[in-house]
Amino acid sequence: MHSTRMLARGLGTVAVVTLTAAMAVACASSAPSGGEDEGGTLNVLFPQTHAGASEILKADYEAANPGVTVNVTLVPYDELQQKATLDVQSGSGEFDVFDSWYTEIGALAAGGVIVPIDDIVDQADPDDFISSIYDPYSLVDGERYSLPFDGDTEVLFYNTEILERNGVEPPTTWDEYADAVATITENESANGVYGAAIMGQQTPIILMSTYANRLAGFGGSFTDDAGNPTLDTPAAVGAAQALLDVTDAALPTPLETGFDQALQAFLSGKVAFMEFWTDLGTFAQDPEQSEIVDKWGVSQLPVGGDAESSLAALDAGFTLTLSSQADNVELAKDFMLWATSSEVNLKLITSYGSGIDPNRVSTLQSETYIEFNPQVQEAASASLNGALPWPTTADAPALNQALTDALATMIAERGDPQETMEQVQAEWESILG
Repeated sequence: MHSTRMLARGLGTVAVVTLTAAMAVACASSAPSGGEDEGGTLNVLFPQTHAGASEILKADYEAANPGVTVNVTLVPYDELQQKATLDVQSGSGEFDVFDSWYTEIGALAAGGVIVPIDDIVDQADPDDFISSIYDPYSLVDGERYSLPFDGDTEVLFYNTEILERNGVEPPTTWDEYADAVATITENESANGVYGAAIMGQQTPIILMSTYANRLAGFGGSFTDDAGNPTLDTPAAVGAAQALLDVTDAALPTPLETGFDQALQAFLSGKVAFMEFWTDLGTFAQDPEQSEIVDKWGVSQLPVGGDAESSLAALDAGFTLTLSSQADNVELAKDFMLWATSSEVNLKLITSYGSGIDPNRVSTLQSETYIEFNPQVQEAASASLNGALPWPTTADAPALNQALTDALATMIAERGDPQETMEQVQAEWESILG
């Protein structure tokens, strides 16, 4: 959401526009072109968390394609599916391209909101997309419906000064993490400093991401190879317990902590740990909004149970989809190919405020990206070793909400993780029929 994550709304546009102007020529030279002077209008729906990226894309695509106008509409990330569906099913047909949360592509396809784009996939250099995100971000019932745009996974950020003050090392297991958080909170909460910011806001992209990090760390999954739920397994229950174990010692209060609250707390030096998308490293080093420049570190997420290594949980993650009501289909496809290209992705992941993470192997491993954000690049490379995808079927939004609601109740009532996950298992089985 990857990810300006709400804080990008506060970024001044001057820096973005300046950077855009400086690099527009480079991007224009490598961009697919809709054809000089052909003109046309393209309407694209973005989440507000991609405001910075949308400004860069608009400026550069228009510069590369004289006569083309790109109109950007921003909506809250949790309104993307509703907005896209209403646009198509009402007959308005306002938008050509949607920047979609990948977990919703199955529902959008089933509703006739988006259409397959198999005819342009070969032009997108598909072998360069990070393999662990390519299918989850684009494949529905054997057809390609989208191109990966923002390759979101989370890593563990920490405040080096707080850890040093408390004699704490970066944890490698979720048990160590809970102990470290409790120690720091006990020692420093009187001064307004807490062990961690736990994002527990009751919406799937927030609370379910926090749970998914632990599920991946315990070696679990949401479903088996046949699509059957696996949320009453020891790994799934262990992940719920690991979440519950840390909420009492976290920044008050987890169920009200979303992007804004967590970011502000970490960047102001008020929390020691935070699980977040990789682009937090760009924020942490930006002196205009961070009080912890050169005072932070990052590692891969901890493990739990019998797991020896942690997968990257595919939290958030955005992919470009083609509206079934697109007015200018060829221009829309051209924009999708260009916006997801390696050249454009590299520019976005090395631009402050873009809110975008690597979508390709070539950009993740680029020397430019390594130099720009070396700590984060190393941790983010875990996505090359496999990842935990979320459900992307037509039922995915209902499944995600059921799990989110159950986890929120567990946290609020200090419920039993075993009973909670058995309840979710039953609900998912009912939803899937």
